[in-house]
Amino acid sequence: MNERIYLDHNATAPVRPEAVEALTAALAATGNASAIHGEGRATRARIEQARVEVAALVGGDARGVIFTAGGTEADALALIPDYQRAGEPLPCDVLLISAVEHAAVLRGHRFAADKVEILPVDARGRLRLDALDAALAAHAEAGHRVLVSLMLANNETGVIQPVAEAARRVHAHGGLIHTDAVQAAGRIRVDLAELGVDAVSVSAHKIGGAPGAGALVFADPDLRPAPVFAGGGQERGRRAGSENAPAIAAFGAAAKSARLALDGEIIRIGGLRERLEDALRCEFPELVLLVGDVDRLPNTACFALPGAPAETVVIALDLAGLSVSAGAACSSGKVGPSHVLAAMGVPEKIARSAFRLSFGWSSQDEDVDQALSVFRRVIPGLLRRARAA
Repeated sequence: MNERIYLDHNATAPVRPEAVEALTAALAATGNASAIHGEGRATRARIEQARVEVAALVGGDARGVIFTAGGTEADALALIPDYQRAGEPLPCDVLLISAVEHAAVLRGHRFAADKVEILPVDARGRLRLDALDAALAAHAEAGHRVLVSLMLANNETGVIQPVAEAARRVHAHGGLIHTDAVQAAGRIRVDLAELGVDAVSVSAHKIGGAPGAGALVFADPDLRPAPVFAGGGQERGRRAGSENAPAIAAFGAAAKSARLALDGEIIRIGGLRERLEDALRCEFPELVLLVGDVDRLPNTACFALPGAPAETVVIALDLAGLSVSAGAACSSGKVGPSHVLAAMGVPEKIARSAFRLSFGWSSQDEDVDQALSVFRRVIPGLLRRARAA
C-alpha cells in the first residue's frame, strides 16, 4: 500500500520542523514566565518573541496579542458584552453573526440567547450585506451598540467573507467587529489595518504549530474585553493562568515560517488544488464542486457525490489511504447536513454528500497524483451504489 495522503489541513496541519525545534527547546527549559529569576526571564523571552511573530502574521501590534489555548477560546474571549477602551466602558448590547460561523461563534459565548442575531448568507455562502445594513440601522435606532463577528474564511468551503466592507459599515454605526481568521491565517494575507477589524482570532495548529495555543489579537492594544478567566495578571490581565510556553514558542515559530513563505505558498498550493479539481471534474462529472466560482482559500475544495452519504465517502477514501473530512472536524461525530451548506440553500441530497479536501504547507505534487489514483479506485464503486440506492 502507498504512503497515506493527508488532505485535511483545515482540521489540523502537520507540525512544521521549526515549530518542533522551538517546542523541544522550550520543553527542555525550566522556568515560569512570571518569575523574575533567570529561568523565568528566559521563558518570558520565548513568549514575547512568539507574541511579535503572531502579531506580524496578522499585521498587528505585539501589545495587542492575548495568548489562549486555541481558536475556540480566542473566539470566546472576543464574544463578550463587556468591553472597555483605555479604561472607559464600551459595552455591547447585541451580537450579530453570520449563519455560517464556526460553532465557537454560533453559541454566542457570554451574550444571552436573545441578544444574538444570526444574519443570512447568499447562495455562495457570503454574508448578505443588505441584511447587515438593516440590522445595523435597526439597532442604531434602538440605541444599541453592536458587536459583529464575521469569519474571514469558512472552514468547510473556504469561501472568503467581505470582512473589510462589513467593518466599514459596522464602525460607521459605532460598533465593534471581530473576525475568526483561524482558517485564513497563513493561507491568505491577513492584515488588521486592511481589514479594518477590531480583533482577530488565530490558532497554532492550523498553521503547523503545536495544538494548545491560539491568540486573540486586537488592533488597538487599549481595547480589552472582560477576562474569561480570573486569577493572576498574565496576558496584561486579560487571560489569567500560567502561559503554555512550549506551545506558544512553537506557535511563534510556525507563524514566522508561514508568514515568510506565504506569497509562494498561495501560488503553489492553489496550483495543487486547481489540478486536483480539474482532474476530478473531468473524470467524474457526477461530482459537484461547491462554490467553485467565488473567492475562496487557495487550499480548500468542497465536493459532493449526490446519493453517497459523506460519511461513506470519507470512510471509503480513508480505507484507500486518503484523509479528507466531511464538514467541520470538530463536528465529525455528528451525522447530519452541514449548517453551512444549509444556510447557503444547498439541497439536502447534495449537502449530505459533501466532503472537503484541504492542502497545506506539507502538500506536494505527488499528493495530487496519489489522491487521484485513490479516487479512480474508489469513486466508481460509490457511484454504482448511489445509482442503485
